[in-house]
Amino acid sequence: MIHLLQAAETIADSLAQTPKIESVAKELAQGDVHWNQVVSQLIDWSLDAGKHILIAVVVYMIGHYLIKLLNYLLAGFLERRNVEVSVQTFTKSFVSILLQILLIVTVVSALGVNTTSFAALLASFGVAIGMALSGNLQNFAGGIIILFLKPYKVGDWIEAQGTAGTVQSIQIFHTVLLTADGKLIYVPNGSMSSGTITNYTLTPNRRAEWVIGVEYGEDMDKARQVVLDILKADSRVLADPAPVVLLNELNNSSVDMAIRCWTSNEDYWGVMFETREKIYKRFNELGIGFPFPQVTIHQAEK
Repeated sequence: MIHLLQAAETIADSLAQTPKIESVAKELAQGDVHWNQVVSQLIDWSLDAGKHILIAVVVYMIGHYLIKLLNYLLAGFLERRNVEVSVQTFTKSFVSILLQILLIVTVVSALGVNTTSFAALLASFGVAIGMALSGNLQNFAGGIIILFLKPYKVGDWIEAQGTAGTVQSIQIFHTVLLTADGKLIYVPNGSMSSGTITNYTLTPNRRAEWVIGVEYGEDMDKARQVVLDILKADSRVLADPAPVVLLNELNNSSVDMAIRCWTSNEDYWGVMFETREKIYKRFNELGIGFPFPQVTIHQAEK
């Protein structure tokens, strides 16, 4: 904070010590100046300031256009080079921020502010911002780690930090996920690089699993065969590894079966929901009862 105040004072002194303003201040202090001269000199200074402002506006407009052009050219270059989409999004985000900072410095210089003093102010301001935004620096470093280690890339379906979704982009500070219900989630790269990530896209197949209970007294072999027939009739279910139906647990009110099969990532959710519905309908057709909580009360004889 002390450095910021010193730099601001330096800039103010540099502005106050311009020739026109300094001469007017001296003449006013000596008391031997005519008001016509003061007004004339102030007009001259206003015209000079207006010229700097006009130049700054032109510089900003040209710079803004050049930034858009450079971003467009960079995007085209990265695409022609077949650079990975994850690296593209990160690089474009970083370059865009860097160019915006350079534009700000150029505009301030065009306004006639002493660039040395402004550089000192910017450096002090950068230190203060860096201390305040240390978490974002961690996120920046996390983004670089993700790009090098590649635990995921754009287009992968992942689960991390309590969120699951498709990776839309890897930005300079955040990874953007699109959830199954259409929400965009921005997850900090720092936590992504240091936390647990489940990437479902890296492997082509995925195991589907259900636990379904039947009533006590039902024919377990019959129920098992019915489920296996349903799975074998589904072309989306892989034959190798073969589906299995196992007795999972003897629960309080049910005999629980563990049903497991393998399918591709693309077919996983369809197999999960549709197979459960098929089992329910087929069991009802064959009279295989589903359990429900029951309590047996024995009354003692008096």
